[in-house]
Amino acid sequence: ATQDEALRKKFWGEPEMLVRYLFFVAEELRELMAELGFRKVDEMVGRVDLLVQKTPEGHPKAGTLDLSPLLALPEGTEHAPHVHTQERNDDPHADVMDDELMPLALPAIRLKAPVKIERAIRNVHRTVGARIAGEIARIHGDEGIPDNSIEMRFTGSAGQSFGAFLVNGMHVALDGEANDYVGKGMHGGELTLRPPADARFHAHDNVIMGNTALYGATGGSLFAAGQAGERFAVRNSGAWAVVEGVGDHACEYMTGGVVAILGPTGRNLGAGMSGGTAFALDLNNELLDNMNPEMVGATSSDVSAACLAWNAMWSAAFAIRSASSAVPCAFAT
Repeated sequence: ATQDEALRKKFWGEPEMLVRYLFFVAEELRELMAELGFRKVDEMVGRVDLLVQKTPEGHPKAGTLDLSPLLALPEGTEHAPHVHTQERNDDPHADVMDDELMPLALPAIRLKAPVKIERAIRNVHRTVGARIAGEIARIHGDEGIPDNSIEMRFTGSAGQSFGAFLVNGMHVALDGEANDYVGKGMHGGELTLRPPADARFHAHDNVIMGNTALYGATGGSLFAAGQAGERFAVRNSGAWAVVEGVGDHACEYMTGGVVAILGPTGRNLGAGMSGGTAFALDLNNELLDNMNPEMVGATSSDVSAACLAWNAMWSAAFAIRSASSAVPCAFAT
């Protein structure tokens, strides 16, 4: 659960140990199934007649719980199937945008020439960019390809996991809005989100992406002209981000990276955060009330001069990069 090599040295386990353990779990499950007369797990599904409620000893209140309604077999269904009777209804002709984008990106992936791609996007287009990132990683490994080798610009409303698993060399921009899991697991590259040019609202007052952005990210940068939903940068361990507001539980379980919040924050900020740095522009003096103090501390910084230059998010990103090592695992307000 950590990307820090120094911390990894404290864990003596090997992946093969987990594989071996799961083999033992499967073996024990087969033995228990054989005792009950089953060959497949599907044969056990719905067999509530084999379940008996266990009444705990020494817990009078728990003993009053009656689970019989849950263990009753509905009348007339004794011989009806208890599992699905048809295959999954996935659309074999689903519109996977990466299948369309991959041939256009191949010249850059093969290091022949940079490419620039522009497309409209809808919320049915999920995990856009992930297959291209996977192909880059397959060929070039963690190092990726030269910066800005692949520039992809989208307009519209992106589906879930927009820009997931990006790697170095990819620049993905969106004029519009995005659903949950923006930048999930991203390892490198750059993501930018901004409202459409003709938007009739202030970006900093409106949400531009859903929940759980940058979940498990290990690198790369995210710049958003607008606010994010809940659990922004949860389990982030290396990405840099600038956003104009966040919902509840931001920076939860964060172990590395830098987050700049140029706007309001929700409750439980920094819960379980054991590394990284977060900066918050606390104009409403609400940070201390919203912050979870169990693992992080807050310190004030004189950012009034910097705020004048932060009307451009790129300036904010560079300012934060230069100061990120000053207050590890803390909030500067």
